Amino acid sequence: MNKTAQIKKNHQFIVFQKLVVVSLLIGFLSAFLGISLKKITEYYEEIFFHEVSVNPIFYVIFPVFGLSVIYFLRQYLFKKKENKGIKEVFESTQSKSKNLPTYKIPSHFINGLLTVIFGGSTGIEVSTVVATATIGSVAQQKENVFRKYKTELICAGVAAGITALFSSPIAGILFAVEVISRKLTRAFIITNLIAVSIAFGLITILKEEPLFTVSVTTWHLKAIPYFILLGILAGINSVYLTRCVLFFKSQFGKIQTHYYKILIGSVILSTSLFVFPQLYGEGYHSIKMIFGSSAQLPLTITLALTFIGILILKPIVTSVTLASGGDGGVFAPSLFIGAFLGLLVASTLNTFFNTQVIPLNFMIIGMAAVLSASIHAPFTAIFLVCGLTNDYTLFFPILAVCLISKYTAKMIYPHTVYTYSPSFIK
Repeated sequence: MNKTAQIKKNHQFIVFQKLVVVSLLIGFLSAFLGISLKKITEYYEEIFFHEVSVNPIFYVIFPVFGLSVIYFLRQYLFKKKENKGIKEVFESTQSKSKNLPTYKIPSHFINGLLTVIFGGSTGIEVSTVVATATIGSVAQQKENVFRKYKTELICAGVAAGITALFSSPIAGILFAVEVISRKLTRAFIITNLIAVSIAFGLITILKEEPLFTVSVTTWHLKAIPYFILLGILAGINSVYLTRCVLFFKSQFGKIQTHYYKILIGSVILSTSLFVFPQLYGEGYHSIKMIFGSSAQLPLTITLALTFIGILILKPIVTSVTLASGGDGGVFAPSLFIGAFLGLLVASTLNTFFNTQVIPLNFMIIGMAAVLSASIHAPFTAIFLVCGLTNDYTLFFPILAVCLISKYTAKMIYPHTVYTYSPSFIK
């Protein structure tokens, strides 16, 4: 009996050692992929956005070119398979037999990059999530001992990828729990902690700066009613985004010839970008711009109409980008919508009601609130946005508003783009 127990104990120790090693590898490879995609995308998006600013004809050329290249890559390089986004990850974790194939790593990396730099109004976050999930999926297929830890290793890749993108290991783990796994096991804690630690160590060595440089000084209790209002509006906006994505995917799915999808999508995208250049790509350049000028931005009729136009069009162009073949998801669009929604609410309150609220606070809280409601993951949204700004001053109002926005959205429409079934599209 003692000998049997010792053999079992030795086996468990060997399994633990192997899990540690594979988690280290998944963490490093996923973080390296995430950082590489982020850096390359930022570099080329800045170049191409400058080109369209100088020569508006590129608003027409870039979207149709980018979507066409993605289509031909899928046809001739990536086995004619459509990328389904995070739904692919769910399908893999919920099935013992279905795994994420290796080609998903270059497919999502390249297609996510091409989508954003050529003006597709989405972000690289979901491309990174699926590619890094595939790293975990491939790793668990290498040894039989890893098969029962499939979900844990996939989540380790996802958590490391999110950590690399947003400089927040807590957001990485919370996203893996709230959105992918929905449960905690001892193996999950071990693998994911190791993976995000390696990812965070890598971004520290590389001296990765927070995406947004802001200075939050304080927040006031008198703003709480207005924060509640922002949470409700964020929930409504997130449902609008979700419904837009589902509607346009459904409508474009009825088009048999794929190149018609590209042409229709390009026309809508090009026209929207020409009217509102802020919608180009993931939109972080626009968020940085309004962060810098939010305090000195008086609300005029023209500016209010611009903000409203952006809030109406962003979900549409995001949906069209995805429906016509682009790669991405709702992460970056949610952050973008939240920032502009927060600024519009704060500016309206200050201009017409003399509330003297702080616009910067509303923008940051709005980003977290719309993301929370869009993916139904409030705690991920909190730590992700705090990681983006490297500031936790607004932690408690963000927590409250994220919960309000999530439950507002769930009351109106209980599904996200990750959890819907085609039968729900009406």
